[in-house]
Amino acid sequence: MNDQARRPADTPLYPIREVSRLTGVNSVTLRAWERRYGLIKPQRTPKGHRLYAREDIERVERILQWLNRGVPVSQVRELLDQPETVETPAPAAGDWPGQRRLLVSAVQALDLTRLEELFNQSLALYPVPTCLAELWQPVVRQLEEGWGEQLGDTLQRRTLETFLRTRIGTRLLHANPMGRGPTLLVVPLPDDPAPLWVLLTALAASDRGYRVHLFDAPLPCNELPLAVERFQAMALLLASGKAEKAELVRRQLPRLADQLEVPLMACGPMARIRETDLEETRVELLGDDLCEAMERLQARLPVR
Repeated sequence: MNDQARRPADTPLYPIREVSRLTGVNSVTLRAWERRYGLIKPQRTPKGHRLYAREDIERVERILQWLNRGVPVSQVRELLDQPETVETPAPAAGDWPGQRRLLVSAVQALDLTRLEELFNQSLALYPVPTCLAELWQPVVRQLEEGWGEQLGDTLQRRTLETFLRTRIGTRLLHANPMGRGPTLLVVPLPDDPAPLWVLLTALAASDRGYRVHLFDAPLPCNELPLAVERFQAMALLLASGKAEKAELVRRQLPRLADQLEVPLMACGPMARIRETDLEETRVELLGDDLCEAMERLQARLPVR
């Protein structure tokens, strides 16, 4: 007897968009888990639309638990139906180190085809927070530590920047009309040579349901209040992978925070490096881990 036959006729069923809202897993990923790995088996309407029972939603939540513990998606199915006491595989069993190596190699080789494959694959199979924590943040940190003044370093940086600007910009274009949360103005700070952190920040915030208005180049501090007003933003979120100049951090940002009627927040490595300089100001530091930063942002500015 299949799962559908065992379910009572009055069992509530949910469309895929509602399951995505409840679990935080986007529709593309839910479909990939079904088609590629058979992790979930929703019912279908006569027109072929997916309908999920409460047990399916609970199964999605269990999948997320395994993924967050380092288990690759290809190994999750065999663990789902085992007793809860089953021992979690060691982190080395996951495939993230290999994915990180492939991604670094693709950037260094300027292999756009491979870069496209890795980007699409990661976001199709895993939730955005997992992709950021396990793949994109570590790779950006590794690349930035290695980039200097050698021939080809700027080319690599600009290639990755252009790639992410196009892909993340497209996601924002489609996600913003459906966003349930307040509008955020997301802007890089001036010393960052490429807005990689601001692009990843925009992706993380959009995934949480915020409507994101992204600038991928810095704005003068004296124009930021006008931008907040004109775009009706409920918060200004600044990001940088660099320490930024002392004058900006110690004087201009605190002055800007006092001028704004909405929160001024900062994330990325700058928020960690300059924590001491900003701790007595109204600038709210969200930290350099983007997943934790989004938790702090949501506590401060909830999504309805």
